[in-house]
Amino acid sequence: MVVAQTTTTPLCGRLPFRSLHKDDFNPNPSFLPARSTPPSSLAAAASITTVPASSLPAVQTPAQARVDILSESLPFIQRFRGKTIVVKYGGAAMKSAALQSSVINDLVLLSCVGLRPVLVHGGGPEINSWLLRLGHEPQFHNGLRVTDALTMEVVEMVLVGKVNKSLVSLINSAGGTAVGLCGKDARLLTARPTPDAAALGFVGEVARVDPGILRPILADGHIPVIASVAADENGQSYNVNADTAAGEIAAAMGAEKLILLTDVAGILEDRNDPDSLVKEIDISGIRKMVMEKKVAGGMIPKVNCCVRSLAQGVRTASIIDGRVPHSLLLEILTDEGAGTMITG
Repeated sequence: MVVAQTTTTPLCGRLPFRSLHKDDFNPNPSFLPARSTPPSSLAAAASITTVPASSLPAVQTPAQARVDILSESLPFIQRFRGKTIVVKYGGAAMKSAALQSSVINDLVLLSCVGLRPVLVHGGGPEINSWLLRLGHEPQFHNGLRVTDALTMEVVEMVLVGKVNKSLVSLINSAGGTAVGLCGKDARLLTARPTPDAAALGFVGEVARVDPGILRPILADGHIPVIASVAADENGQSYNVNADTAAGEIAAAMGAEKLILLTDVAGILEDRNDPDSLVKEIDISGIRKMVMEKKVAGGMIPKVNCCVRSLAQGVRTASIIDGRVPHSLLLEILTDEGAGTMITG
């Protein structure tokens, strides 16, 4: 029953769901909604059946609050059920135990309600830590890790052997079932050297993606967890940027959505004004911002990754704030989002 007056209670005290419009209840929507600010009230949509406010309980019980939250998430679950969502995981969300738990629980929840999440990860801080233990100072060139033979060996051991299996264990402990992979497995990713190989060493680009190994894993309800290490045609290992790997996998899978977890709020109209968040923008708009130098530095490769994936058929790409608890749920299960959504 839809009531005339209601309140919204945050999930776990932190996750507010927007109020719904009656038209949201469409099991097969043909488009993603524009982000609205502010959200409409549930009372405004209550034109089907109403109950006088005087007959409602004076105080909503916790059980009623939970039911309200679940019912308001229904159209979003319907919209994404059965769809592939590729998430690049890194930054603060990987370094903080609390945020890591938030991301893991969000992934398991999304899997349980019928979405098909794919997790792609890097692990820069862990790599740096192990290099320093070995007395090898990390080196960078134009923001990319210089990867000599020793560094490549450490990268592969840390990302594939340590970080990847740790994430698999966390997902399994949270009630999901995860399968750990890297780009080498079943030739998921084939790499080639970057044009700047003389300076960067074994840093690779993605030459080809074969997503065949992922389809049965997802069909069986498992969560693939992919480390961004790949090999070339001759078996030489390469360190591949995790954003790039996620974007190429999303394109090859025909994903509904690509999400990059970052340490910033999203794309800002004014880089010096944290309140100037751009909530939604199309490809032409984001290219204009790059030309005007409103997007610069480390955000440029992330934007380019999103644009490239959209050009190859991904429906939407989002750069979201991984420092916000449950940012994945905010991005997928509300139309307010948790950062910037780029559309084709």
